[in-house]
Amino acid sequence: MHTVGELLRQWRHRRGLSQWDLSIAADVSARHVSLVETGKSRPSADMILRLADQLHVPLRDRNQLLLAGGFAPRYAERALGDQRLSAVHDAISRVLRAHEPYPAVVFDRRWNIVMTNRAVDPFFARVAPDLLRPPVNLVRLGLHPDGLAQMVVNLADVRAVFRTRIARQLAVAPDPELAALYDELLASDISSRRVDADVVIPMIIRIDGRELRLFSTITTFGTPMDITVDEIAIESYYPADAESAAYLSDASVNLSDQRR
Repeated sequence: MHTVGELLRQWRHRRGLSQWDLSIAADVSARHVSLVETGKSRPSADMILRLADQLHVPLRDRNQLLLAGGFAPRYAERALGDQRLSAVHDAISRVLRAHEPYPAVVFDRRWNIVMTNRAVDPFFARVAPDLLRPPVNLVRLGLHPDGLAQMVVNLADVRAVFRTRIARQLAVAPDPELAALYDELLASDISSRRVDADVVIPMIIRIDGRELRLFSTITTFGTPMDITVDEIAIESYYPADAESAAYLSDASVNLSDQRR
């Protein structure tokens, strides 16, 4: 088991900072940073969190730092349906509804879908039912031949975007399960080219004899104090042309008529 000093040193190296850089950012002496990392000084919980904040350590990993330092975890991890997260859940629901008739999904740090809006339903209706058994993984669903991949015209681009985003995510905060997902679906595929697009994702979907052109944006919560809130993201898809917008609007109207 690593000491808190060893873990902090790992995070500092991961961020490419020297002890001097970290000391300046955290407003402590470089000597103190060195003593903490070598275990010659036992940092307080507040000092651990001050250093973690400057190292942009995710909340889940800050708890691990605190435990390694002999302190109780500071950040809770509640289910999104927990009453204490009702304001967050309501905010997400409003975002999802407001985005209709365009699709939007909410996923966690391992890309498991936790919420969607109704505009996603026509697309999910065309995938194999087995892929929709919880937990539904957005990457696996998107790349599986019986999933959304059968509709994606530029699958190589989409695969490359997934690869780039997850590789960056792992570089920021390593996670064994996410690394396993990357190895399973992305690491061995050398045929697709790299697409350096973290905000606008090119995607062309063929459905009902039409080709929809979509791009997406990613929304996260600012200053979260709960692990669940820290790790979820909302991906909202937008039509890139008038024809795609018209199709999505018509599909939404048809879906509403079916539910009456």
